[in-house]
Amino acid sequence: MKLVTFIFCIFAGAAWAVEPSEMLDDPILEERARVLSQGLRCPVCQNETIDESNASLAQELRIVLRERLVAGDSDEEAVTYMVSRYGEYVLLRPDARGANLILWLAAPLMLLLALVIAAQTIRRKGRGAAPLSDEEEKELSKILDQ
Repeated sequence: MKLVTFIFCIFAGAAWAVEPSEMLDDPILEERARVLSQGLRCPVCQNETIDESNASLAQELRIVLRERLVAGDSDEEAVTYMVSRYGEYVLLRPDARGANLILWLAAPLMLLLALVIAAQTIRRKGRGAAPLSDEEEKELSKILDQ
């Protein structure tokens, strides 16, 4: 029983952040607000959605989002409004366009570069050293005999 309660508490955390006073009477609009708020980042908590965060700014963002939906904005219009007001940082998953494209491509390109460098290093090490000349062998023998 304790395990079930624990699991419920873990997964119910997001539901606790949204206060009953913020919820819309229309269940369809409320569901849209919940779906959209899962894609919006709390600027204070950084990696929490505004739905999960208890920060006052997250609460304000939830209220603004719901106001936009009640005013008749489409999902895209509501998110665009939030981005225009708070910047692209508010998006948990920014679009892979423009300057963001560099960020999206940087990690795979760096991995590819690291793999190429590793392959070249391994290939060079695999060749082994060139055999010693007669003169070098004599010099080595002198050093080892001492």
